[in-house]
Amino acid sequence: MSGTTSKPTKAATLARVQALIAGTQKRFPASTFTLGNASFTTASLVQLFQSLADAIAAVNTAQTGARDAVAAMRTVRTNVNPVMAEFTKWLRASFGTAAPALADFGLEPPKARTPMTVEAKAAAVAKRDATRQARGTTSKKQKLAVKGDVTGVVVTPVTAPGPAAPAPQPATGTSGTPAAPAAGGATK
Repeated sequence: MSGTTSKPTKAATLARVQALIAGTQKRFPASTFTLGNASFTTASLVQLFQSLADAIAAVNTAQTGARDAVAAMRTVRTNVNPVMAEFTKWLRASFGTAAPALADFGLEPPKARTPMTVEAKAAAVAKRDATRQARGTTSKKQKLAVKGDVTGVVVTPVTAPGPAAPAPQPATGTSGTPAAPAAGGATK
């Protein structure tokens, strides 16, 4: 046997069970079967198969109900979470570090900030300086001290001529198109 066998789906199992029930009732309406070490009548066999069909249907119903319940919970959560967060902020602002009052709401007081040790401060300064050097960043005062040196450039001032005379516009006729030259006019 090559390949892997996959587990049948619930729908396939349900269809198979229902077909077995229908076929058994049609072909063997009043028979007795010995299967394995157990004896079954048609009615007991159909009842056994029907119990599996009922169990599959119950699972489907439960899963649909759970899916609907999860969707409802997510909708409610999106409405409640912002209000709950704001209320928590308000409680913390109102009670500050009063542990008993915050405990009534299931909140812990904010932890006190532990001061950095001398070694940690020195390590932070060294890391900051190394990062600034690697990135080439400088302070505001150091940036002001940086001046560009320009040599060998000749600056020629541009003198602007007086206002230019407007270009003559061609005469237009009543239709908005340029007028034709007068008859008998001389051209140069």
